[in-house]
Amino acid sequence: MNAVLDDSVQRAGPALAWTQRFHGLGPDFYTELPAQGLPDPHWVAISETCAERLGLPPDWAQRPDWAALQVFSGNALWPGMRPLASIYSGHQFGVWAGQLGDGRALWLGEVDAPAGPLEIQLKGSGLTPYSRMGDGRAVLRSCIREFLCSEAMEALSIPTTRALAVTGSPLPVRREEIETAAVCTRVAESFIRFGHFEHFAHHDQPAALRRLADFVIERYYPDCADAAQPYAALLEAVARRTATLLAQWQAVGFCHGVMNTDNMSILGLTIDYGPFGFLDAFDPGHICNHSDHAGRYAFARQPNVAFWNLHALAQALLPLIGEPDAALAALEPYRTEFPAALLSALRAKFGLATAQEGDRELVDDLLRLMAQDRADYTITFRRLTAFDSAEGAPNSALRDLFLDRPAFDAWARRYAARLRQEGSDDAARALRMRRVNPKFILRNHLAELAIRDAQAGEFGTVERLLKVLRRPYDEHSGAGPEIEAWAGFPPDWASSIEVSCSS
Repeated sequence: MNAVLDDSVQRAGPALAWTQRFHGLGPDFYTELPAQGLPDPHWVAISETCAERLGLPPDWAQRPDWAALQVFSGNALWPGMRPLASIYSGHQFGVWAGQLGDGRALWLGEVDAPAGPLEIQLKGSGLTPYSRMGDGRAVLRSCIREFLCSEAMEALSIPTTRALAVTGSPLPVRREEIETAAVCTRVAESFIRFGHFEHFAHHDQPAALRRLADFVIERYYPDCADAAQPYAALLEAVARRTATLLAQWQAVGFCHGVMNTDNMSILGLTIDYGPFGFLDAFDPGHICNHSDHAGRYAFARQPNVAFWNLHALAQALLPLIGEPDAALAALEPYRTEFPAALLSALRAKFGLATAQEGDRELVDDLLRLMAQDRADYTITFRRLTAFDSAEGAPNSALRDLFLDRPAFDAWARRYAARLRQEGSDDAARALRMRRVNPKFILRNHLAELAIRDAQAGEFGTVERLLKVLRRPYDEHSGAGPEIEAWAGFPPDWASSIEVSCSS
């Protein structure tokens, strides 16, 4: 149960304005309950930039009168917090899973932050009515992975939930082996998922479904309210945001790993970081989730899975939209906007300042060579930024990534000719390309290094890695051999890392 704060601590809490609009939807949508706090908690990691976005002062975590460590370990509440677990349903691995819900998450409330309302949620704070067979806990390993990746995605300008902090505890938790418990504090404009709509549609609760849709339109998609068919307009807006998100995932080489409908954000955010991974060697068929035995969520399949999930959302909204044809029409923009957004992102990665016929083939041909020779995705694009477009230039650093040198040479001649055709200046183009081709990403082995150190009680690696991931495009020259190694090829042992839904 939550510790009861004495009056002095409650009065000394941060001056945050809590709006709690989700509570207004009514008890059909959630269960109010306290967290089950962590015993003997300690700080593992803190995101200063996320705290700043919430309007918290720099010393928020260290002020003893605010008891922030206890609050974000589930042991206490600041005045104005009203914790709840929300209910939703969904499709998991393409199969209807029935009722789900916040099985190990607890929504603390909504803060009227300087940049707009933001919701705060604890992940790993104990059992809820929706925990099913789970224990409601998260482990240190999974919390560190989510913390680092959500903040890394923010720095890559990819829509995402944020992570304010991770707290740890000696409390034992059983997964594949005994681990220690942790809580990750997540922040987002909204944690509403496709599955929330599926729940009320499947359980034949049209009034609740309409209430939820009206709430989302009023709060997040106000332009849809004036449309001839507001609910179809909502579906179309979500489809467009999802198309943009998936294009950004594919362009940076991000694999989500478990794109169930209950893990799809109604705002087009990357949400629920579990068995995710960034590509090392480029393999379109890469499966980052060890539990995904059929490869449903392989990297190249993600765009089609997102479209499938949008169809599930359309089915859920059909009682409000009315006409199946209107629902299908609302999804149609995804089919055109995703490939257009992806090609636009790839043009930027290739440094192409203009759009010309044949660009798609030029891009696809390099990707095919990368897949054939298993060239490292991030390193290939980073080295591409230094490409010399002069005739006969060797471009050795890039060329060395490929086994089929004649094929690369033929492609390089085409690419150089394309750059010269648009009058590209190598130096100016390199600067542009380095702003969209990161040098540092959260590779699995880097997360693993941080996790191993944290499990041994050393949290400095998490902090150093976070600082680098906040500036993924910078060279970080002079930062030392450890940091430079983080931009290099993964070690041989990285290929043995397995991440699953417990991650």
